[in-house]
Amino acid sequence: MQKDELQQMISESELKLNFIRSDGPGGQNVNKVATAVQLRFDISGSRSLSQEVKDRLIKSAGKRMTKGGILLIEAKHYRTQDANRANALTRFYTLLHNALEKPKKRRITQPSRSSREERLKDKKRRGVTKRGRVQNYGEQE
Repeated sequence: MQKDELQQMISESELKLNFIRSDGPGGQNVNKVATAVQLRFDISGSRSLSQEVKDRLIKSAGKRMTKGGILLIEAKHYRTQDANRANALTRFYTLLHNALEKPKKRRITQPSRSSREERLKDKKRRGVTKRGRVQNYGEQE
């Protein structure tokens, strides 16, 4: 899914952007201008996502989730509000894009007979090598 499609899927009214003072780069400007961005998205209250996607998004968000079920993304890497806003939105849409993809089901497999035999042969060879080292250890004078 492209970024444009994701933007159409999630309305701007569901995203809340707060501008706060940044502790990042900017020199004296940091103390005067609120350049950092906090993007908030209420996952549980969103009507545009299915429950399955919400669950995957919550799981992938990790520490960015608040106890109230709100996704919080902070962007303060850049010196300008616009750059930080774009960065926060990009990170949000990347997270959403990853949550929209269904994970592949893992098929349980077993090693083949030949690979098991090869592994045991390799273990035997390694053991012989190590035993050879022990026998030669005490004979040095």
